[in-house]
Amino acid sequence: MATDGTRNACSLLYGAVWTAARALGYRRLVTYTQDGESGANLRATGWRVVASRPTRPGWSRPSRPRIDHGTARIGRLRWEPTAPTI
Repeated sequence: MATDGTRNACSLLYGAVWTAARALGYRRLVTYTQDGESGANLRATGWRVVASRPTRPGWSRPSRPRIDHGTARIGRLRWEPTAPTI
């Protein structure tokens, strides 16, 4: 997520994307944060941590080579929005 720094912009966008995805029929949405990031903007809009992903040597695989951009060997948390109450 990238914003111009407007206060609460990330929370607003995460909430809006989940609302739009549900309206389009999606039942699941995921995003990741890196270890060390608080995830406050996700918690503020009702997302929860559902998995912890261990560090990896990088994103490159023989079937899909990738250039390392400095995100290798960083653990991640997978987040999903809480299901809407029906």
